[in-house]
Amino acid sequence: MEEGACKPDIVIYNTIIDSLCKDTLVADRLNLFSGMKRKGIAPDVMAYNSLIHGVCKLQDSKEEIVEMMTQRDIKPDTIMYNTLIDGYCLRGEMDKAKKVFDVMLRKGCMVAARSYNILINGYCKLKRIDDARMLFLEMLLRGIVPNLVTYNTLIDGFCKMGRIQDAHNLFSQMHILGQLPNVQTYNILLDGLCKNQQFPKAVELLEEMEGRKLDFNIVTYSILIEGIQPDVRTYTIMISGFCNGGLTCEAENLLRKMEEKGCSPDGCTYNTIICGLINNNETSRAVRLIEEMVERGFSADASTTELVINLLSKDKVDPALLAFIERPG
Repeated sequence: MEEGACKPDIVIYNTIIDSLCKDTLVADRLNLFSGMKRKGIAPDVMAYNSLIHGVCKLQDSKEEIVEMMTQRDIKPDTIMYNTLIDGYCLRGEMDKAKKVFDVMLRKGCMVAARSYNILINGYCKLKRIDDARMLFLEMLLRGIVPNLVTYNTLIDGFCKMGRIQDAHNLFSQMHILGQLPNVQTYNILLDGLCKNQQFPKAVELLEEMEGRKLDFNIVTYSILIEGIQPDVRTYTIMISGFCNGGLTCEAENLLRKMEEKGCSPDGCTYNTIICGLINNNETSRAVRLIEEMVERGFSADASTTELVINLLSKDKVDPALLAFIERPG
């Protein structure tokens, strides 16, 4: 390229450095960086960001790169500070990570939830949960709004330390501060409750999830199946959650699983999954379960009856439903 008329500029160098960092080619990226300076092209913040990001991934020394920036009067930005903090956290060097964070604050660099989240996660991984909580309180004092990542990380940290009450208090605080928990938040707390033998509270939390119409996922299912011995009501709530999330195959698999575990479905269980199947346009499968429900001596409740009537009022009715309705006796 240089042998021709085209000379590489800062943009080209930045692109190549970023690519080499992603490929973890340490020597090549440093050689290119040095060559860039020899040719009189001053590295900008983007070039240093790419270099530090690559260095942090390989856990190489970062201090000399920061020193180079200082000598050239290039001010690190938020991305660079976060990358440095994350690099130290990954190595468990929390004192160095906090030192960089403090420098970031002193320099007046914009600090958002992401910067705090990186540090909080680092402390939680080292089981320094009280340090993590202090950072959380500092966030609030500075007017920085914690997000789902903040709450989920801290709640998980408390649960892993067996501090379930602290985890539950923080979970409740989310609602007060206007941050609604997502299914991951519920799963983290459910797992903590189950592992700490607090089964009644786990079932209460499951009922709350179902009341909020949250979409259960496979993680929810695994936590509960492994954590507690579900009864028919618990199974029915889980089936409802799967149906709400459109996971009808998982719902039907759970129906069969509960019987394998010696827990027989009742009328509420059947009506729940039948309504879920109909609402997800799985009419043929719903009809099959209606037949099974009737054979076991259960009847359709008001919700199931209303859904079936609505289906019959449509111009095009599923043949399986017609055959069931027209069947003698």
